[in-house]
Amino acid sequence: MFIPSALKLLCNWVKSNGGGVNKKLKLEKKKEIIEHLHGCLEKTKIVILADFKGTNVATITKLRRELKNADVVYKVVKNKLLKRAAEGTDAELLKDYFKGPSAIALNNYDPIIPAKILCDFSEKDKNFKIKAGAMNGKLLTIDEIKVLSLLPSREILLGQVLSAFNGVPTSLVRALADVPRRLINVLNGLKEQKETT
Repeated sequence: MFIPSALKLLCNWVKSNGGGVNKKLKLEKKKEIIEHLHGCLEKTKIVILADFKGTNVATITKLRRELKNADVVYKVVKNKLLKRAAEGTDAELLKDYFKGPSAIALNNYDPIIPAKILCDFSEKDKNFKIKAGAMNGKLLTIDEIKVLSLLPSREILLGQVLSAFNGVPTSLVRALADVPRRLINVLNGLKEQKETT
């Protein structure tokens, strides 16, 4: 019979190849993932680690879309790979939290954006939990991430700084223009005083 003999050949091939998985290829793929992830972790401004257990796929898909639209990288990563990729980066501070289902959110531009999106999401979905974060060589607790999420975004902060800088030259010009006017008023007052005496 053809089918049992083909099945027997397949089973023998699987046994001879270490369970059907080409281990060398699998190891190379893991190394590639670790290198890519390590590069991302080196460049990022913030890393936020989350536990998504119990959150349904449709809800996670909405979260992924929102994060992607905000230029935030969101990845579900095996803890062993994450531990290796985190070596020598700020994310290494999170190694004690690499337990259970782990997803990371990274942003190279504005650390407030992922904090804001993930905190809002965790309030809406009680199954989604933020574990911890890392930024500028410091471990961030959940409370610190929540405080960070309350800050205005980078664009708003830059706008506020620029408006403050814009106000300073205007005030300076007014003050400098006012000095000669006041000097002229004083001189005119002295002139009038001398003419009356």
